[in-house]
Amino acid sequence: MTARRRRLSWLLVLLFLVMPLAELFVIIQVGQLIGVWWTILLLIADSVIGAWIVRREGARAWTALQNALAAGKMPSTEIADGALILLGGAMMLTPGFVTDILGVVLMLPLTRPFFRRILATVVQKRLVTATMPSTFGPRARPTNDDIVTGEVVDKDNLS
Repeated sequence: MTARRRRLSWLLVLLFLVMPLAELFVIIQVGQLIGVWWTILLLIADSVIGAWIVRREGARAWTALQNALAAGKMPSTEIADGALILLGGAMMLTPGFVTDILGVVLMLPLTRPFFRRILATVVQKRLVTATMPSTFGPRARPTNDDIVTGEVVDKDNLS
């Protein structure tokens, strides 16, 4: 198993096993502290607030994307913002306080530049890795197979 697959496996374990347990623990703790009905009301309220933030920030990101495209500028920042808002919105849809806090942090304009830099670094590493030919490992390509010997013939100069 490659190191990348091992990391992905641990990430999936974290997402599907540890996160729900952490969410349940926090919900139970909050429920014991403020009561069941107040906890349910708080979960509903943070979903409504999260939907409002997604709508507001999504509209801002969409407008920024349209302005960048109209100006002929590469909209890399605007696309990254849109992706972070989308991810934050998805986190807000999952029930629980931990994912809601993470989702809000991803969507807020104050904290989004930090996560935008992280996202840009991850994407850049993946693009560089995907485009660079490898000379070692299971995906190594032989260099001689890429060379085709031939002759260029210009049809206009044939007599």
